[in-house]
Amino acid sequence: MRKALILMTALTTLAGGAGANPLLETWIAPFGVAPFSSIETVHFEPAFTAAIAAHEAEIAAIAGGDDAPTFANTVEALDAAGAELTRVRSVFGLLSGTMTDDDLQAVRRTMAPILSRHRDAVLLNEQLFARVDAVHAERADLDLDTEQMRLLTETWKRFVRGGANLPPDRKEQLKTLNEELSLLSVSFGENVLKETNRFELVIEDEADLAGLPAGVVAAAAEAAAQRDRSEQWVVTLHKPSFIPFLQYAENRALREQVFKAYAAMGDNGDELDNKALLVRMADLRAKRAQLLGFPTHAHYVLDDNMAGTPEAVYE
Repeated sequence: MRKALILMTALTTLAGGAGANPLLETWIAPFGVAPFSSIETVHFEPAFTAAIAAHEAEIAAIAGGDDAPTFANTVEALDAAGAELTRVRSVFGLLSGTMTDDDLQAVRRTMAPILSRHRDAVLLNEQLFARVDAVHAERADLDLDTEQMRLLTETWKRFVRGGANLPPDRKEQLKTLNEELSLLSVSFGENVLKETNRFELVIEDEADLAGLPAGVVAAAAEAAAQRDRSEQWVVTLHKPSFIPFLQYAENRALREQVFKAYAAMGDNGDELDNKALLVRMADLRAKRAQLLGFPTHAHYVLDDNMAGTPEAVYE
């Protein structure tokens, strides 16, 4: 009841009432599917703001609890917190990943550093980690089942890998690195998207369609019509277009042209070139890994994967 009150208060206050924003309403469709027909780009920023505030309130309640930390009031409660934020992020990720535009990209650029700071605020919350750490230290005596032990272990590990054990000055360095990485990631994705959208292979001779299934030909004709190219066909670097073209087209020279365009995205020495971004991202990832006690970014990533170490991968 307390959590529900915190959540509804934050959402109502910041969003001007849940009914004003479909992202914050109760979704009544089967399986809780989002009301996509009602969702507009302008809904996302206020929804993110409200959901982050609600999550902050939940985190504050867990971290500031008067009771001794237990699996239920700390780890389980933490796992349940942030459901509204997860929901908003899921819908945004789906739409921006499949039918994005300049307005959605602007929201992504605005929210990236805010979400990065929010994540760090949770993982670097000393009160919260102290409670998680206390439960983790007593795990052998808690009579947890397999799923509960897994949740406890992964939760504790997420805090440690997120910098919870770092001294204050290094935590501040980590926050700065994470925020810049979040913005660089957005810039990288925007460049890939723009390059994907600008390429088109225009086919004027119907013979060059040999080998393509009828559905692929129809899609190419539709893409041409959208570009006011009558009686022509257009192949783009969007996967539903170029993948079947590479798979079925008999014209090897055209397949090569499409493949090379796809392979060279972000590597054309123009305003959309990603090489400088990649160098900076690699540098920041290396610094973050070393800050967290790992020799390289590869060691940091693989430490939480089955291989364990780069050496094991090569072996």
